[in-house]
Amino acid sequence: MFVHRLRVRYSECDQQGVVFNAHYLFYYDVALTELWRDQVVTYQEMTEKGDDLVVAESRLRYLRPGRFDDEIDIAMNVHHVGTTSLVIHPEFRVGGTLITEGEVRHVCVDPATMTKKPIPDYIRAGLTGRDQ
Repeated sequence: MFVHRLRVRYSECDQQGVVFNAHYLFYYDVALTELWRDQVVTYQEMTEKGDDLVVAESRLRYLRPGRFDDEIDIAMNVHHVGTTSLVIHPEFRVGGTLITEGEVRHVCVDPATMTKKPIPDYIRAGLTGRDQ
C-alpha cells in the first residue's frame, strides 16, 4: 500500500486551530499524484498518452482533528479498479492514529473530449500490481 507523508502548514488551519476540512481533499490530491508517480506514470505522461482521470464522487469522515505541524500519513488503498472507474479509500493518520477516512471514485476520460473511456492496461497494472 502506498503512503505519502505531508506536514500541516499554519495557513491550512482554521479559527479552531485545526486543519480546515476542505484541505483534506487537497492532501488527497497530492497523495494521488505521488501514488501515480510511484506506481503508474507521471500525470503529464498519462495525459500525453491520451488518458486522464476526473473525480466523480468523494466522501470523507472526520474522526479527529489534524493540527499545525502534524505529519499526516495518507494511505492510498486502491479498493476497486473497474472498467472505466476506480475507487480509492484514503486513510489519514497522525502518529498511527486514524483522523480522517473516506472514499474517492475516479473515472477515466479522454482529456481532449472529457468522455468516459476504459482504464488502460498500464494504469490497471500499476495499481493492481498485475500485468494484463
